[in-house]
Amino acid sequence: MNDLRATHPSVEAFRRNQKGQVVLVLQGGGALGAYQVGVYQALHEAGVEPDWIIGTSIGAINAALIAGNAPRNRLEKLKEFWSRMESRHPWTVWPAWTGIPDQLSYLATIAGGITGFFKPNMPAFLGAQVPLGIGRAGFYSTAPLRETLNDLVDFESINKGGPRLTVGAANVRTSMMRYFDSREMPICAEHIMASGALPPAFPTVAIEGEHYWDGGILSNTPTEVVFDDNPRRSSLIFAVHMWNPIGQVPTNMLEVFNRQKDVQYSSRIASHITRQQQTHRLRHVINQLVKHLPSEERKSELVKELASYGCPTQMHVVRLLAPRLDAESHTKDVDFSPSGIRMRWDAGYEATTRALKQAPWQGEIGPLDGVVLHESQDETAEAAE
Repeated sequence: MNDLRATHPSVEAFRRNQKGQVVLVLQGGGALGAYQVGVYQALHEAGVEPDWIIGTSIGAINAALIAGNAPRNRLEKLKEFWSRMESRHPWTVWPAWTGIPDQLSYLATIAGGITGFFKPNMPAFLGAQVPLGIGRAGFYSTAPLRETLNDLVDFESINKGGPRLTVGAANVRTSMMRYFDSREMPICAEHIMASGALPPAFPTVAIEGEHYWDGGILSNTPTEVVFDDNPRRSSLIFAVHMWNPIGQVPTNMLEVFNRQKDVQYSSRIASHITRQQQTHRLRHVINQLVKHLPSEERKSELVKELASYGCPTQMHVVRLLAPRLDAESHTKDVDFSPSGIRMRWDAGYEATTRALKQAPWQGEIGPLDGVVLHESQDETAEAAE
C-alpha cells in the first residue's frame, strides 16, 4: 500500500492524539470539480494524503483518480484528466469576465460533448418517445468516460488496499441512495460512472442487476457517510463544496437559472451538521453517564448494550466553498474552458492552503461536543471588513 502519512504538524497531531483519520468529501458539480483539484494539490504539497475519499458525480471521478494512483502520481493523473476535459476553441482566449467563453463553451459542449467524457447519443435527439432501451436512455453516451477511467485509474490498486474509496449513486428503481465502498466490495469504472450518470443527459448504469443515476440527485455532499460509519472513528473531514447555499434573490431569468442550480445542488451541510451535533452530543452524554456507574453495574449486559450507543469520537468538518467567478451563470457546471478550470483550480488551492495554515481543528472542544464545523476564513476579506 502506497500511503504517505501526514507531515503537516497539526494533521499529524490529530491522527496521533485522536487515533483519527483524514477524510476528503467531494461534491458533484461538473466543471466546478476543478476546484477540488486545487484542494487536493494543497493537501498533497502539505504532505496530507487522505485515508478515505468520498465522492459524488465529478467528485467520484476526482476521488477515483486520487485513490486509484500512488501518491507520487495522483496530481499528475488529475492534471491529465482535466487537460483532456478542456474545451480548446478559439474563443477561449477571450477574457473570462466577458462571459463569452462560458456561453460558447456551453453551446459547444451541448452540440459535441467532451472528448474522453461523453458524446451525443443522436437517436435521443429525434424525439422524447423514440425507443432507446435501458442503458441508452440519455442524450449522451458516457462510453468515452469508461475508457478514460480505465486509462488513468488503477482499480486494482484501489481494491488491494489503497485509500478507502466510497462513491454514491441513486437507485433508479427504489429511489434509495447506494454507497459503493472499496472496504466492502471491488470498485470498477462502472461504479464511478453510476455516481455521475446525471439524467436526462446520461443514461443509467447497470450494477448487479440494478440501474443507477447520479448520486447528487439524493445527496450531493455525502458527509453523512462518515458520521454513520461503523465502527465510527474520529475524523478530520475536508468537505469540498462547489454550489453556494447563500445567494441573492434573482431579478431576471438568467439569474433564476443560476440560483436554481445552486439551491438544488448545494449541500445541506448546515442542517446536517446541526442534526449530527445533536446526535453526537447525546452519544457523548451516554459516554459520560456510564463513567458514573459502579463498575459492577457496567458489567451487566443491559448496561453494556445501552453504553454501546455512546461514542467518544470527535468530528471536525472543514468546509471549503468554491467562490463565485465573475460573469458566472447557470452554464458554469459545463464551462470546461481553460480559463474557467484554472480559476477554480487556483481558488481551491488558495482556500485549502489558508485552512491548513489556520488549522482550526487544533482548538479545545468541550467533553460533550463531538461535531465541530469550521469555515475557512479569508484573511484579506477580514481585513477589508
